[in-house]
Amino acid sequence: MFTKEYWKSSFDHLKDIRYLTIMAVFIGMKVLMKSFFIPVTPTLRIYMTFLFAAVECSIIGPGAAIVSGCVTDLIGFMLFPNGAFFIGYTISEMTGHLVYALMLYRKKISVLRIFMAKFINNYFTNVILGSLWNHIIVGKAFLYYAGKSIIKNTLMLPIEVVLLVLLFNLLIPSMKQRRFISEENRTPIPWK
Repeated sequence: MFTKEYWKSSFDHLKDIRYLTIMAVFIGMKVLMKSFFIPVTPTLRIYMTFLFAAVECSIIGPGAAIVSGCVTDLIGFMLFPNGAFFIGYTISEMTGHLVYALMLYRKKISVLRIFMAKFINNYFTNVILGSLWNHIIVGKAFLYYAGKSIIKNTLMLPIEVVLLVLLFNLLIPSMKQRRFISEENRTPIPWK
């Protein structure tokens, strides 16, 4: 499952012009989408970049996904700064990409896998890490940020999963044809 070859194939994408082009396009789309968000509170926002990240990571794998997450965060900060730079948010972006890649790269994409990827990202990356970074930067209690974040992430989880399933259902035929994902993937993704 997570063999040396599995990781090597992903890192090899960083030397392949075809995959570097795909990464560049996805990084551009993610950075652009970072400028569009739905504000919930001054520190709580709803973004749609997860759609692009999940699809990209299912193609490029975990090694390249970590690099893509880092580059996305750094370019996004340079173009659309929101306060001072903090490395914690870069770590969160890399972690989020890694989770999508581990759950979707070279795997049969299913509702369960998509749900698990979103569940881990929503509660570990967004709630725990995000609240920790806010606590470090602003100094308010960790539980204050976690409480706000857990409500938002719990409400958004089913919506995000449905959006991802619909998106993958649209893209799987094209992704299979271009040999970006495993042939065992089916559309529509069964809801079981």
